[in-house]
Amino acid sequence: MKLVIKELGEGTPFVILHGLFGFSDNWVSHAKKLSEYFRVILVDLRNHGYSPWSDEFSYTLMVEDLEELFSDLSLKNAILMGHSMGGKVAMQFAQRNPKLLEKLIVVDMGVKEYPMHHQHILQAFHSIDLEQLTARSQAEAILSQFVTSYDVRQFLLKNLFWKEKGKLAWRCNYPVLEKAMPEILGALPFHECMTSTLFIRGGVSNYVLDEDEAELERYFPDMELVTIQDAGHWVHAEAPEPFMDAVLSFSIR
Repeated sequence: MKLVIKELGEGTPFVILHGLFGFSDNWVSHAKKLSEYFRVILVDLRNHGYSPWSDEFSYTLMVEDLEELFSDLSLKNAILMGHSMGGKVAMQFAQRNPKLLEKLIVVDMGVKEYPMHHQHILQAFHSIDLEQLTARSQAEAILSQFVTSYDVRQFLLKNLFWKEKGKLAWRCNYPVLEKAMPEILGALPFHECMTSTLFIRGGVSNYVLDEDEAELERYFPDMELVTIQDAGHWVHAEAPEPFMDAVLSFSIR
């Protein structure tokens, strides 16, 4: 699948993968800063953002999409960064294509299986009848019944756009994502990868716990773990300055 991308800057390729229900626009402010040092490539994964939709969705397919992108752009010695689901795509890409990467950055995602925890978001999607909406504020009112966090609601609402006058649509293909949730939450298959890797976790997030570090090192022996205190799962949005400091100190050295 040909993925839609945005490019900024020049130099060493720095590829960024968003998480579940996200898309490239979530990373524009960070990309602008990184573009002072790198050729930044923001990717919309399949069924997200501006990229095509498909009834098929798996990590294998997303990795193959990314391999096609690397081939089309002749990318090599790249830095690959992914958040959450995008972090798992990045890890599997590194396992399969270590020679294409110089460094790997995984943002608040481990290698273990995660329990289902997106039910409230999926309920919200199902409860919003786009045919009945005349304003985005109506969607937010419905979302607020299921999603208490204002920041998470705004993150999800970025997916809502005016397809044509008077008609709203979603940028993410949530019915397919819902069916694929067991795959999305599944454990990363074991394969040792020697790519230099930075794991960044939020200090108040439960995605990467202290007891997970040994397993991360088993998969990625050349790794380090940085904790951004007082940040949750969306660590890059909640603590942008310390997050960027960690990314640049790892990427530029």
